[in-house]
Amino acid sequence: MSRSRSGLTTKVHAAVDGRGRLLNLILTPGQTGDAPVGERLLEGVCANHVLVEEAYDSDSIRRRVKRMWAKACIMQKANRKVRKRCVKERYQHHNVIERFFRELKRFRRISTPYEKKAMNFTGFLWLAALLTKPF
Repeated sequence: MSRSRSGLTTKVHAAVDGRGRLLNLILTPGQTGDAPVGERLLEGVCANHVLVEEAYDSDSIRRRVKRMWAKACIMQKANRKVRKRCVKERYQHHNVIERFFRELKRFRRISTPYEKKAMNFTGFLWLAALLTKPF
């Protein structure tokens, strides 16, 4: 992360397993794009299928998933020139990450980031993730 501050525009990028348990977490400033962070988010993750939201659609993430010997299900951006296939029945399970973030927002310290340092905010995110129950 280029800044040491946390704030209202800080983006939280997370990778969770099929039951909603946190695998990896990255904080970035609000103006940072999602796709460059997606590849770092998959480091150390072992999976058979990877469901990724539209904002993370890039060829580098698709190559990373292929190197993991996993199947990628990434919704395409509207401006993608070469169309890629995504199985819609499999993509229906992407709501696990949405439910994970909903559970995190139950904690007041997460929903309204009072912390000035990104390291402290990250610590509270991991603690809140530990206190949430898997689905």
